[in-house]
Amino acid sequence: MKAFRHEGGCHCGATRWTLETSQALDAFAPRACDCDFCTRHRAAWVSDPLGRLRIAANGSVRRYRQGSVQADFLFCGTCGVLVAVTCTGEDGAPRGAVNGNSFDLRDRLGAEVVASPQKLEPGAKLARWTQLWTPMTSDADWT
Repeated sequence: MKAFRHEGGCHCGATRWTLETSQALDAFAPRACDCDFCTRHRAAWVSDPLGRLRIAANGSVRRYRQGSVQADFLFCGTCGVLVAVTCTGEDGAPRGAVNGNSFDLRDRLGAEVVASPQKLEPGAKLARWTQLWTPMTSDADWT
């Protein structure tokens, strides 16, 4: 199995992430959440439950919780770009997804698909995220 390393982050470079996965960028179909928050930010989420995600910040990271208040949306504290979303999965492990619009090579991603997690109950959302989102490395330095 070939490993791919994808990188991205905010506009100013203060908040960066690395996603390690077994898939090339064109294999990902970013999930464009249709909730009001995500549509206003034009967020389309990418994750790989078999991969690893690391988020690094050279400045502050702003967090925002909305909806079911189970996930932290991460914004660069300097330039304000929405870069990722994280949660604690049902298994107690940190998981995350990155905003497809924050990939360095975002033009290589597959076509977006619409997702509607707002229609799920809070427990079902967490179960879905635990199944779909990427495990995060324990050495994340944005906390």
